[in-house]
Amino acid sequence: MLKTRVITALLLVTGLLAALFLLPQAGMVAIFTAIAAIAAWEWAGLLKASVHGRWLYGLATWLPCAAIYAFGMSAALLTALWLLALVFWLLLVPLWFRQRWLLHADTTGFLIGWLLLIPSWAGMVSLYTHSPWLLLAAMALVWIADIAAYFTGRAFGRHKLAPYISPGKTWEGALGAAFAVLVYAAVLAGSMGWLAKLSLLQIILAIIGALLLTVVSILGDLFESLVKRQAGVKDSSALLPGHGGILDRIDSLTSTLPLVGLAVLLGA
Repeated sequence: MLKTRVITALLLVTGLLAALFLLPQAGMVAIFTAIAAIAAWEWAGLLKASVHGRWLYGLATWLPCAAIYAFGMSAALLTALWLLALVFWLLLVPLWFRQRWLLHADTTGFLIGWLLLIPSWAGMVSLYTHSPWLLLAAMALVWIADIAAYFTGRAFGRHKLAPYISPGKTWEGALGAAFAVLVYAAVLAGSMGWLAKLSLLQIILAIIGALLLTVVSILGDLFESLVKRQAGVKDSSALLPGHGGILDRIDSLTSTLPLVGLAVLLGA
């Protein structure tokens, strides 16, 4: 299983890097839109939708994404999408964990799926069109947080973070993720020559921003874990050998990319 997981990860990373820097913009956006549609198909599966319902929901997610890109991604539309996502992740999701609401293949379940996927798709496209390196940096932050949480949790984990959702996650792992993200942010800022130009207030705000991104990345992971647990499945699908489905790979990105996109948009 580990060998399969590593091979799949290497293929995914290689394919992503090649696509980001070799494909024309339209081709990359088409890939992002396909990812959103496949993730929607998986989401509908978690909601126990019918076979036809899953395909229809995938198409119903692909269409608005394609339309948004075709007709222009205005700053007003992006701001509205990302603010809505921000409210969902920071206010509604913590309450969701407390209440443990169930999702079904109904209007609410499908709308929540759109709230996860369309703002994160817009984040992918917006950050990519700004700079492929910016999107890669945002994705790397999530990967670093996830890897650090895993190994720190295995080595030092004693206190469960959310045992009824994901028994393997610990507070120690979350702290390890936060520390790793701060180190990553500092190294990135230093390599770009930003540290010397930042005021003390800007450094404090950057630290707060990095910690907030860590928190929302964990929320994204936990939220999908909760939905999978309620659906009684381990993975969102079996499309990626050793890794499960697309949703299993982008769960933390669905929460993180809208926040990064909003920060870049407001700071531009």
